[in-house]
Amino acid sequence: MNNNKETERAELHKTIWRIANDLRGSVDGWDFKSYVLGMLFYRFISENLTSYLNEQERKAGAKDFDYARLSDQDAEYGRAETVKEKGFYILPSELFPNVRAKARQDANLNETLSRIFIDIEASAKGSDSEYDFKGLFDDLDVNSSKLGPTVVKRNEKLVKLLDAIGDLPLGNTSNKGTGSFSHHSIDLFGDAYEYLMQMYASTAGKSGGEFYTPQEVSELLARLTVVGKTEVNKVYDPACGSGSLLLKFAKVLGHDKVRQGFYGQEVNLTTYNLCRINMFLHDVNYEKFDIAHGDTLTDPHHWDDEPFEAIVSNPPYSIKWDGDANPLLINDPRFAPAGVLAPKSKADLAFTLHILSWLAVNGTAAIVEFPGVLYRGGAERKIRQYLIDNNYVDAVIQLPPDLFFGTTIATCIIVLKKSKHDNATLFIDGSKEFTRSGNKNKLTAAHQQKILDTFTKREDIEYFARLMDNGDIAENDYNIAVSSYVEQKDTRKAVDIQTLNAEIAQIVARQAGLRTAIDAIVADLEREQA
Repeated sequence: MNNNKETERAELHKTIWRIANDLRGSVDGWDFKSYVLGMLFYRFISENLTSYLNEQERKAGAKDFDYARLSDQDAEYGRAETVKEKGFYILPSELFPNVRAKARQDANLNETLSRIFIDIEASAKGSDSEYDFKGLFDDLDVNSSKLGPTVVKRNEKLVKLLDAIGDLPLGNTSNKGTGSFSHHSIDLFGDAYEYLMQMYASTAGKSGGEFYTPQEVSELLARLTVVGKTEVNKVYDPACGSGSLLLKFAKVLGHDKVRQGFYGQEVNLTTYNLCRINMFLHDVNYEKFDIAHGDTLTDPHHWDDEPFEAIVSNPPYSIKWDGDANPLLINDPRFAPAGVLAPKSKADLAFTLHILSWLAVNGTAAIVEFPGVLYRGGAERKIRQYLIDNNYVDAVIQLPPDLFFGTTIATCIIVLKKSKHDNATLFIDGSKEFTRSGNKNKLTAAHQQKILDTFTKREDIEYFARLMDNGDIAENDYNIAVSSYVEQKDTRKAVDIQTLNAEIAQIVARQAGLRTAIDAIVADLEREQA
């Protein structure tokens, strides 16, 4: 069964790769991702809604009910109740399969789609889901010259897009309208979305790496924060990108084991939209997520929701922020306890302090960090002193190099806790825990497990892990780089110097003999020519 699933997944990925490349033509892949991902989302919510309504009606006894064949007029009767439950509404004529069926004959396809996207967003207006749907289709600009220089060319591209996304094997679509949309379909949609984002990130260089954390790193972060727990109240990521870190909790714990939902904030508008779409595609209903748009450091959106029991994050590395140029920040309750602000040119530890501030007393945070924050001096050293003296750092885990898109640097994970059983910090050297896959290194499940087991046992392992008393870290000037505490294994081979000298003497003698022979040959040649 599992083998079949993996084969099916590999086939799906191949198909996605092919259609994404065929479709984009001359459009840059990074720019075109919004069209492919947006259309995938449109198909998903159409099928999801149809399946939900069909199921409701069939339970009520209407065995042959098919929402997709209902007239718009008749469908209006169910709007209010459905919006309360699902957060949105789509009229039958505006469902993905119905629009696709007429697309080739629709000379105004771009206008049709534009109106539909406005209608879907408007269906949530005035309801609790309004802000979860607001602007979701903004990046799917069907009138953009990126799609083609003329309306005819754009519509040709849109037809291809509808057909390609509609043909993706993401569930049982052979019985259209039969309510066969299953949890398996949802898994496939979510997986397709993740794969597309990974694909675009890997070909987009630095810009892609900024919004996508590789799935195996996301999984390790989530698992570190829930050791010993089977469920958590709510999870949070202050720089959530496309949401892959948050969604890993559903995989690690189970879909309903995050009781109060998923919280995050993202500064980039396009990525913020991608994150909300990603939530829907992983079947997280609108009332179970709260993703905000804005700068977390200067304008955080979840003051009323903290503290959080599990926090994961891969914040942007060493970005600029206001720092001490903003006189209000030193009195901000998130930063004030450390007595100093992170440098204006390096916001890394500002994110760390924000996370610590919003972490529950019984919670755990796992943060991907740039290596410089572990040992640099100045304000960053003072912040580390605050963290170590107050016993907030549970572990520092060195990761292998070249895991992330857009950078080859070896990053690390800092694990924070407010309630620890010892006054020590665990250092784990996971720098060699990888296999090479394509042009990147990859943490396999076995590598993750080794790190996780070591983290859980909290004991010294030669050349791999060391538990250091915080007093010793203070004496080492609050340097928390893993290499300062975990000794590297000496892989050099012992050499017998006498044997080596004898070998060198033989080589020298052989060289001298060769030179004599060569000189004799040259002399013979010169005599013959004379």
